[in-house]
Amino acid sequence: MDKLKIAIQKSGRLYEDSIKLLKDCSIEINIGIDKLKTTALNFPLEILFLRDDDIPQYLEDGVADIGIVGKNVLLEKRKRIKIKETLGFGKCRLSIAVPKSLSYNNIKDLDGKRIATSYPFLVREFFKKRYINAEIHEISGAVEIAPGIGLADCICDLVSSGSTLFMNGLKEVETVLQSEAVLASHLHLDSTQNIIMEKFLFRIRAVKKAKDNKYILLNVSNEKLEKIISYLPGIKSPVILPLANTECSSVHSVVNENDFWGIIENLKALGAQDILVLPIEKIIL
Repeated sequence: MDKLKIAIQKSGRLYEDSIKLLKDCSIEINIGIDKLKTTALNFPLEILFLRDDDIPQYLEDGVADIGIVGKNVLLEKRKRIKIKETLGFGKCRLSIAVPKSLSYNNIKDLDGKRIATSYPFLVREFFKKRYINAEIHEISGAVEIAPGIGLADCICDLVSSGSTLFMNGLKEVETVLQSEAVLASHLHLDSTQNIIMEKFLFRIRAVKKAKDNKYILLNVSNEKLEKIISYLPGIKSPVILPLANTECSSVHSVVNENDFWGIIENLKALGAQDILVLPIEKIIL
């Protein structure tokens, strides 16, 4: 049976979320200790566990057909592969940070500085576009200690919460790139591989859509029903159901997570009662 080969990190910050994505897409896999590859039990997918830095090369060479990798790694490696979908997890930023003791006004203060980073190409391109002449020192791992040991004046590294920078006496001053996990693919998949990939993408998009929304149920008196309906459109339109109390109706709808609290407050003000909020597992449009 034809299978699609997907590369994911064998360890690191994207590993657990990548496995969870497969699970949320109802793809069952067995993961053993130190296993380099496995096959899905209920979907034509073979999973390869690789170092994150190696995934772009494996995709370009066609050893893997698709892969989950950080956008930062993909852009740094500059391989001939295609981003198919952003995945909404592994969000971080590639940022320049300087010692807290350093007075910083604008990016011109970085001119002539020594900068330690694991992303030399992205940093050079960032400075080139801004006419900044900086000395790039490429290092791997523990970039944040470089200023403290005299290797560099500042750093450029991935930042999530900023706690690591804080503990090393550094402060963010410039953002080079906003990054997250993406699904990327080899450029020349055959027709069968494309069909499997589209089925996989269909599941991913259903899971993503569900995570961005909440399902709400509420009761409202019929005299206030029109105002509630006009305010709460849902995906297409709200579902209206009669109640045993003929003077009231039940309204079911879907609300975007980003707008959730503002909408709920306004619904209360319009007369909504007994509001229930439920998570959504998947949305198929």
